Amino acid sequence: LPKVQEGDLIAVLNAGAYGYSMSSQYNSRPRCAEVIVKNGEYALIRERETFSSLLEGQRYPPWLK
Repeated sequence: LPKVQEGDLIAVLNAGAYGYSMSSQYNSRPRCAEVIVKNGEYALIRERETFSSLLEGQRYPPWLK
């Protein structure tokens, strides 16, 4: 395989249902975007997560500060 550099795009083909459903946010790693491709056409079906989105919904009690 060729060496990849920062900014390169990588396609994982034939992942089926295991892309998002089996992805993990272990070690605070945001999940990647998902694109569907068919007959030369493509569309973004899931936005790339951001680090900020990993923290959404977290709450800290006042006594912990």
